[in-house]
Amino acid sequence: MSHQGYLIGILGFALLNGMFSPILLPQTTAAVLLLSPGLLISSPHIVAFLAYIIGSTFTIMLAGIPAALYERVTGARESGPVSLWIWLACTALLSLPAVISFLSVGGF
Repeated sequence: MSHQGYLIGILGFALLNGMFSPILLPQTTAAVLLLSPGLLISSPHIVAFLAYIIGSTFTIMLAGIPAALYERVTGARESGPVSLWIWLACTALLSLPAVISFLSVGGF
């Protein structure tokens, strides 16, 4: 699989986690609401969108730590298939509660 395939999977899991995570959504929504007076955000749709984006970004950053540690230990100059698999697996593990929530909402 090319690097793009791994990155699409990582981004897909991260977006799913940002939107449906029962853990991240309350915290990110509160963070956006605390910042909203300074940003002049009054629309609830924009607040929800920013909360999703913050949750997704946090998932990508947190899941990338084990892959970065693997690359550091092995001395790799570029991301190889193994480090991308590690990143994808960690993103999937972090997104597991969101996937369960998504499947229960979707009626599957």
